[in-house]
Amino acid sequence: MAARIRSAGWYAGTDRNAFIHRAWMRRGLPAHAFDGRPHIAIANTASDLSPCNTHLDEVADHVKRGVWEAGGVPLDLPVISLGETLVRPTAMLWRNLAAMAAEELFRANPIDGVVLLGGCDKTIPALLMAAASVDLPAVVVPGGPMLTGTFQGRPLGCGTDVWRLSEEVRAGTLSEQDFLTSESSMIRSRGHCNTMGTASTMGCVAEALGMTIPGTAGTPAPDSRLLERAHEAGRLAIELVEADRRPSTVLSRGSFLNAIVAVAAIGGSTNAVVHLLAIAGRLGIELSLEDFDAVGSRVPLLVDLQPAGKHLMEDLFRAGGLLAVLREVADLLDPEALTVTGRPLVDHLGDARIWDETVIHPRTAPLQGAAGIAVLRGNLAPNGAVIKPSAASPHLLRHRGRAVVFDSIEDYHARIDDPDLDVEADSVLVLRGCGPRGYPGMPEVANVPLPARLLAQGVRDMVRICDGRMSGTAYGTVVLHVAPEAASGGPLGLVETGDLIALDVPARRLDVELSDAELDARRPSAALTGAFAAPARGWERLYVDHVLGAEVGADLDFLVGSSGSAVARDSH
Repeated sequence: MAARIRSAGWYAGTDRNAFIHRAWMRRGLPAHAFDGRPHIAIANTASDLSPCNTHLDEVADHVKRGVWEAGGVPLDLPVISLGETLVRPTAMLWRNLAAMAAEELFRANPIDGVVLLGGCDKTIPALLMAAASVDLPAVVVPGGPMLTGTFQGRPLGCGTDVWRLSEEVRAGTLSEQDFLTSESSMIRSRGHCNTMGTASTMGCVAEALGMTIPGTAGTPAPDSRLLERAHEAGRLAIELVEADRRPSTVLSRGSFLNAIVAVAAIGGSTNAVVHLLAIAGRLGIELSLEDFDAVGSRVPLLVDLQPAGKHLMEDLFRAGGLLAVLREVADLLDPEALTVTGRPLVDHLGDARIWDETVIHPRTAPLQGAAGIAVLRGNLAPNGAVIKPSAASPHLLRHRGRAVVFDSIEDYHARIDDPDLDVEADSVLVLRGCGPRGYPGMPEVANVPLPARLLAQGVRDMVRICDGRMSGTAYGTVVLHVAPEAASGGPLGLVETGDLIALDVPARRLDVELSDAELDARRPSAALTGAFAAPARGWERLYVDHVLGAEVGADLDFLVGSSGSAVARDSH
């Protein structure tokens, strides 16, 4: 019999409580399931309302096989699932709730380890936040991207081509009927977005952090090798328990710096910033916006993938995958940062090869020499803002223009196509009221559509500034996560239409050309003062009262840190 493990605290013994715990689980479990074998929860985000995660039930079945084979007991544990395309007002509002609920379930139940099954954008971050806080042995199996769909002979990137095609309709260069016909072509198979959006990015981030079996990230959802890896993850979960290998022993500051390198090299989503900051906060690991710039800005962009390039995730996988990318930048990685295998990440790179250099460029011929996420500061973003230069227009990275201000996304949609709107191609579109508190939930609205009048003139990008987020599948010269947000008294709430705004990405500056005295004079009469009353009840009220700023990960203040897996009291 194995050494006493956590679940034995429920099942071992002959007293009444142990009897109750065993008896209620004896609905198919044999007596030897309680002889000290590790009990492994499979935290499954499958849901018909999370279309990108619907296949995870099949993945879970293969995890179970691996757990049984290795001598453990697998147990289904459905957890909150968030479908990015469906949940209103924004899935980000519920990330912290999903993390909190999963953490409490992991702690409250008789389990010794957990396999985390996520796919759609917020599911992997939420599960990693939960696992970090409860600190039970854990491994991630990313659900993987969908296969490439085609329309009129061209490959379609879901998300990215939604933005592109919808703008062509507004510009009058694509018929509405053709646009609607492409709808059934875009989503070809099970799996999450096939661009380097947030879902793909966070799968790669989980691997770069060391929380997956190396080589798993990016495996297409319909690929049988994903099921093979799921089986391996089930087996590994038993090893993790026996070795007492927990997130706190795998994840270090070096792990997070490796993840930043990976995000830069693959052209990953800016959403990785808020998620990595939140996960690090659960572990008490020091990580700041400055780390993303200091570490990521010198990393070359190697992956030619939408939205920063032209290929899709299926291409990245066949070209060698994340490990081939990381091998090219191995000298920038922390050589001691571990993985769930117990070995450093860099130890898994030796056999990685690039099989298609049109998809993964070698270090000697990068798409861009330094393309990581840039962090901006200035009087418009005292606590920071971010921009993804690889998805921006080079000629707009230094820009000075007149602000056109919108107080909400509804205000934007109501006025942007007004023929009388005073806006030109060199204007700076300012959208506020979209931060964690202001919306609430920090939605992906920052990559707002351009004015139809300008689209018709051939304009396809403008500088846009917002305290919200941008979809990882999106592109454009968009300044995001401006902090403090307008709803928390940030200077973005003081900008007026006509003010001159200066963006200088090489200098890492974002400023409104007003003096401190002029800004202070506007505060008492600012249009947004008092506009953000807290919701009356429920999760939104709790969220607004306790959410932190984007610059530290937008977690709730009372969830930062961890509580471990101990449960002080019995239930009977």
